[in-house]
Amino acid sequence: MRKDTRLTTAGRSPEANHGIVNPPVYHASTVTFPNIAALKEGQRNPFESVHYGRFGTPTTHAFEGAVAALEGGHRGISMPSGLAAITGALMALVKAGDHLLVTDSVYFPTRKFCDQVLTRLGVDTTYYDPRAGAGIADLMRPNTVAVFTESPGSLSFEVQDLPAIAKAAHAGGAVAILDNTWSAGYFLAPFELGIDISIQAATKFIVGHSDAMLGCITVADEALYRVLKESVTISGVCAGPDDCYLGLRGLRSLAPRLARHQASGLAVAEWLERRPEVAAVLHPALPSFPDHALWKRDFSGACGLFGVVLADRFDETARDAFLDALTLFALGYSWGGYESLAIPTRPATIRSATAWPHRGPSLRLHVGLDDPEDLKADLEAGFAALNRAA
Repeated sequence: MRKDTRLTTAGRSPEANHGIVNPPVYHASTVTFPNIAALKEGQRNPFESVHYGRFGTPTTHAFEGAVAALEGGHRGISMPSGLAAITGALMALVKAGDHLLVTDSVYFPTRKFCDQVLTRLGVDTTYYDPRAGAGIADLMRPNTVAVFTESPGSLSFEVQDLPAIAKAAHAGGAVAILDNTWSAGYFLAPFELGIDISIQAATKFIVGHSDAMLGCITVADEALYRVLKESVTISGVCAGPDDCYLGLRGLRSLAPRLARHQASGLAVAEWLERRPEVAAVLHPALPSFPDHALWKRDFSGACGLFGVVLADRFDETARDAFLDALTLFALGYSWGGYESLAIPTRPATIRSATAWPHRGPSLRLHVGLDDPEDLKADLEAGFAALNRAA
């Protein structure tokens, strides 16, 4: 099946639910068994059956199967947030004395977890240039267990050479992990590029309506699934069935929503490139972006999340006046929903392996499902405030 058909069919079994189209929400902790033989069988194979609510219900299994089908992976694990998916995957793989390679453009809470939690547990993290590509091989150590990628980066939007990085990781005996949230698993097929574990904050595009916290881990093979599933289950972490239901609901409309995000995002980004107040638009689908060729090779499309760097004649006070003048772009730390959002950014302060190349203040925009002409008018008002404050 093609992607759009998988989105409408995966994770559904009407014949098992009285012909009902959508999987029902199973609110469950306790699962009972008809006899002791069945109970013991459930204990022997807790990941293959409905055994106890923490291991999963038909609702969570439907969501996990649908995301795995979307990304082309083997199996999935639902998690209560995107960050829980990141930390759950890492904790399943590392032990004291191990080494991680993590992209310098990584989502800041991931960096914070590595620096504050994994360091305390005796795990060493090295941050690398997101444009290192095959150069990852030079950073591998005998105790490197994983290379963590994020493509594009969530603030600076560098596109990573995932096949080259995965090849170097595998040659050194490590697994390749990708935070695949920007593509929603729709615009990038991670396992075709050599990735072993794909992580998404399903809170974003998959849920799509800004009303649920949800994460997912999709893995390439059964061995990895067993390692990760056992670890997160022992940790007591599980996604709620209502949130998984909202994730399934969002998946059904993912394709047309992403098409709108892409078209409107590019329209706004191209308009911004022509503004004299703008020094750079950090959007991988723009030909002017340094990693555009890599994006074009590996991605089939783009979402509406990108960065903007203002000219260096403006300071952060003027940037903040720009943001305060916006009305359609709300100020909020998320993306992937129907609404348009903006936040100020300071990438230079959260990098350690690479220097931030821009001098002007920066911000991040998420172009939602609003009409792009109305969004341009909103940004026009922002530029007027920017120029007054300069």
